[in-house]
Amino acid sequence: MKMNEKEVLKKLLKGEIKLYEVDKYLSADKATKVRRKFIEEVTGTKLEHVSKYTIDMENALRKNIENSIGAVQIPLGVAGPLKINGEYAKGEFYVPLATSEGALVASINRGCSAITESGGAKTRIIGDKMTRAPVIKTKSVVEAVKLKKWIEDNFDRLKAAAESTTRHGKLIKIDPILIVGNYVFPRFVFTTGDSMGMNMVTIATEEALKILENETNAHVVSLSGNVCTDKKPAAINLIEGRGKSVVAEVTVPRDIVKNKLKTTPKSIVEVNMAKNFVGSAIAGSMGFNAHYANMIGALFLATGQDEAQIVEGSLGITVAEENEDGDLYFSVTLPDVPLATVGGGTGLETAQECLSIMGVKGSNKVQKFAEIMAGVVLAGELSLMAALGAGHLARAHKELGRG
Repeated sequence: MKMNEKEVLKKLLKGEIKLYEVDKYLSADKATKVRRKFIEEVTGTKLEHVSKYTIDMENALRKNIENSIGAVQIPLGVAGPLKINGEYAKGEFYVPLATSEGALVASINRGCSAITESGGAKTRIIGDKMTRAPVIKTKSVVEAVKLKKWIEDNFDRLKAAAESTTRHGKLIKIDPILIVGNYVFPRFVFTTGDSMGMNMVTIATEEALKILENETNAHVVSLSGNVCTDKKPAAINLIEGRGKSVVAEVTVPRDIVKNKLKTTPKSIVEVNMAKNFVGSAIAGSMGFNAHYANMIGALFLATGQDEAQIVEGSLGITVAEENEDGDLYFSVTLPDVPLATVGGGTGLETAQECLSIMGVKGSNKVQKFAEIMAGVVLAGELSLMAALGAGHLARAHKELGRG
């Protein structure tokens, strides 16, 4: 049945068709326009700015969004140059950051300057994995122990089944296999190439579980049992790692700390101990850092990452020490940063451009991206800790955050 925009809108307003059904009758851009007009009429809101976008909505509707009505805009800034001496990222980089928090880009930029003047950040990837952990119910703890042993004994068969669903994913282990009463939580651990891989490992784990259910008396309650752990803060991710686990470090000479960061190594070390360690401990925080989420979030939004995983990326530990020469050793450890340079939101036009700024668009670039990400977190963390040590935090937000 063919209908024009006016006819489809009329049926929407009468309740004769639903929002998601508009795509059956109209092209992507026209369907988006009609849904937007519907929302304008029923809410009395003029969506002038939401209606302005340049992304290919037809492509986005296939991969990224449902019931589209337009797009939102977030201010995009750039920090750098940031010198990185990594295994994959080597050289100086400009980094795109999407945020509406005044003072954030300026602060990160100051950190980039201090790191670059100090010779650059050393970065290394110390882990690379994506996980899916189902919850399986057995009849008793005795059966749960037997199931754990069955999984261990049949790893090769489960691996073959899982990998039959993907060209890129590799099941490297099923560990830990946790037992709680008569429930079993096996954590399937994969490598996923340049893709973040959450969908990949979900499909692969489901295929492996078909063998388990066919050959045991166990019942798969849920494909995700929250031991993965996806999009939630969790100690298991802090300890075991998930996504890319990365460390970035720099030694900042005392004179640069004084002249550029306007404080001393001793002050930064004191703030780190009192705030990031003691304060985080008494608060029961999962991570011991000042604001990893700021840098992770700004770079995630700019490059089309899954924004819900910012909560995982905020986990991590900051180390600050004054060395024997009186210089500042400063490092950030990020155990859980799910990243991609292909797939998902990275295919959106704005994300493609932002990835290109750093030279990490496309295949075989995700490790380089991970090291740049760690360097940016290092820069932002260093700058904030220096501002706190110097007593400049409120002043910076007053000047840059309030206009």
